[in-house]
Amino acid sequence: MIGLLIQVLDFALPVLAMIFVGLVGTGVLVELGLMQKFSRLVRPIFAYTNLPDTCASTFLVSIGSTVAANSMLFQAKKENCLEDREILLCAMMNATPAYFRELFTYQIPVVLPALGLVVGGFYSLVFIVTAVFKILVVAIASKLFLKGNSCRAPEPQDREKVSLKTAVDRAFRKEFRAFLKIAGVYLIATTIVFALQEQGAFEIFSVLPLAEFFKIPPESIVPLTSYVASPILGISLLGPMIHSGEITNIQAMIVLMLGSMFMLPIFALRSQLPGKVAIFGTRLGFQIVVYSTAISVLVRLAILLLLLSIAP
Repeated sequence: MIGLLIQVLDFALPVLAMIFVGLVGTGVLVELGLMQKFSRLVRPIFAYTNLPDTCASTFLVSIGSTVAANSMLFQAKKENCLEDREILLCAMMNATPAYFRELFTYQIPVVLPALGLVVGGFYSLVFIVTAVFKILVVAIASKLFLKGNSCRAPEPQDREKVSLKTAVDRAFRKEFRAFLKIAGVYLIATTIVFALQEQGAFEIFSVLPLAEFFKIPPESIVPLTSYVASPILGISLLGPMIHSGEITNIQAMIVLMLGSMFMLPIFALRSQLPGKVAIFGTRLGFQIVVYSTAISVLVRLAILLLLLSIAP
């Protein structure tokens, strides 16, 4: 039990620290009236959608921090400024800049050297395609399900000018109670997920039969199953097999897509669901995670089918 708690705290504390900084930081920006100015910079991106102006502001913030962006949506929800459908689509849009950030923090420094230019480049391209597809889905869904910009950010001149110290003090007092609530829910949800994982609840995601069905070489089973548990470990094991010729580039790509399809639900349950539920509540947080994960899985399924059609 103590080991489980240590594991949960080791995983959750850095995330909670980011959430706290995101809540207070967003509050400071709002108090200073800067978010209204920021929203103008990205408003053209949303010109052909029915997403509210607040979504443009949060999208800009998400380029630096998804947690901070979702914290801003949380503020709008508290003020009854956004409907659940709008929050759902805005939260999915806020997740897309992370794919581009990973190009420089993960794909280029880790994936390309490990998998080589061909397979590593393909793997990186999948992330970009997923991000673009999510943006298109959100844009189309906003046209179909939203009536228009129901929540507009107030103009900067409508807000009194305050000093940075005052803004920090106000933001801290407003957000601290909300943070305590979020932290409590997040720790409980994370503990449940880790406990289930320790009991082997995720073993139902065994990929061995599926790998055999797709006639992947037997030696690829180890990196495939390892990828489901840890993408970095799976990539590290797959890289030498590619360089030694034990597996072709196409087969390596199939392994990566299969691994991704089974890894994504586990990653969503372990890393995304607790945070989304803590910020947006159980129902809405669950919907955001399910829809976002489903899109990612569908993109990989489509790419997998394409690879199988050209595989020898």
